[in-house]
Amino acid sequence: MKSLEWIVHWIDVANERIGRAMGWLLFALVMLVSVDVASRYFFNTGAVWIQESEWWLFSIIFLMGAGYTFLHDGHVRVDIIYSRLSQKGKNYVDLSCAFIFLFPMCVLIIITSYTFIAASWEVGEYSPDPGGLPMYYLLKGIIPLGFTLLALQGAAGVYKILRRIKEEQEAQGEEERP
Repeated sequence: MKSLEWIVHWIDVANERIGRAMGWLLFALVMLVSVDVASRYFFNTGAVWIQESEWWLFSIIFLMGAGYTFLHDGHVRVDIIYSRLSQKGKNYVDLSCAFIFLFPMCVLIIITSYTFIAASWEVGEYSPDPGGLPMYYLLKGIIPLGFTLLALQGAAGVYKILRRIKEEQEAQGEEERP
């Protein structure tokens, strides 16, 4: 069991570090958007590659930051019912949602993205706009990577929930003993 805890720890550490790196990329994105807006509105000039760089950075931040967001329980959920549940109920809802929604969606996107990336790579896809960025397949390659990080963090989360359930059951067992 120690090796499983070690793996979970390193999944957490990897997503934490990647998430912090995405924070710096977010800063870079804000700076890039500021320069783009200033150049367009104050100097009446702009560049397609700057706008596409904004899209690329946003895409990378979104995809690579999903595991970090999951690690810190930052994903949106409907809390109308969830917030009223006991910890035990929340554990079972989280487990159910992981297996019904999270893992199937991650696997589906990871599998289907490969044909998408391969087709892009095969034709050497680049921006259709003059002055746009080349090598779109590199950006598309982030899709399975981001969803793999999210699935791994989901698996780490499932492990933590199962460990918490086990600890609660053991605590209840000890309380029942005379």
